[in-house]
Amino acid sequence: MCLLLIAVDHTPRHRIVLLGNRDEFRARPSTAAAPWPDAPQILGGRDLVAGGSWLAIDGGGRYAAVTNLRNGLPATAPRSRGQLVADYLRGTQSPAAHLAAVRAEMDAYGPFNLIVGDAHGAWLLSSGSTQIHHLGHGIHVVSNGAYGTRWPKTERLGRAFAAHADDPGANGDRWLALLADDTQPGDDELPDTGIGPVLERQLAPILVRGERYGTRASTLVTIDAAGRPALSEQVWSAEGAAAPRHWRHVEEGYWRETDVHLAGEDRPRGG
Repeated sequence: MCLLLIAVDHTPRHRIVLLGNRDEFRARPSTAAAPWPDAPQILGGRDLVAGGSWLAIDGGGRYAAVTNLRNGLPATAPRSRGQLVADYLRGTQSPAAHLAAVRAEMDAYGPFNLIVGDAHGAWLLSSGSTQIHHLGHGIHVVSNGAYGTRWPKTERLGRAFAAHADDPGANGDRWLALLADDTQPGDDELPDTGIGPVLERQLAPILVRGERYGTRASTLVTIDAAGRPALSEQVWSAEGAAAPRHWRHVEEGYWRETDVHLAGEDRPRGG
């Protein structure tokens, strides 16, 4: 996951809204978002190399998402960053307590931004930092820079979501569509993260296009005012996007695939 927006108590019908693009090499095997066979309460994509995830949520509204940190240097580590997502969702610690435990062993992972939370809020930890950030009410956007770094893609996504925060459409597709923006910033706006201007240019849009590397999935997660979670995912290939798939957690206690991402009070109870 290389671009993530989280809105906390910012929209009329939702406690939490997450929007995220996962950028990855296209050859790296993974599965689309679905209930995990070994943990069916958890819904999200799976990395088939290391077994972790970039963004996932469980039926109780606990969620986690991770990005890498770009510093121009190759990063190898004993543990996969995707395991940070899986470990939180398989556990029972509070978000802040979990991040405190991760902080004690963060050197075992490649550089990361990790967001964990539940229906009551969100917390963030960046590797290399001792500070755990409580993300208060409002809109927060992180990418592959340290928390608080402002890049063209983070600023553009934040502005676009703010303009549509009160109007997701009947099924949330307008929010998901914000992640398909491939507008190219000017060279004078690009950051210098040590990877050179050609790669900076390729990675600068919200949606990264490329045959070998690019956006593989766009994901929308919501937790409505009643605490009910839902997830929509659009999978991308080098040729374009597949139709979005939508999931919601129902009162019977399992994830059900639906035709649309039902938003907030529009959702029928138990249906």
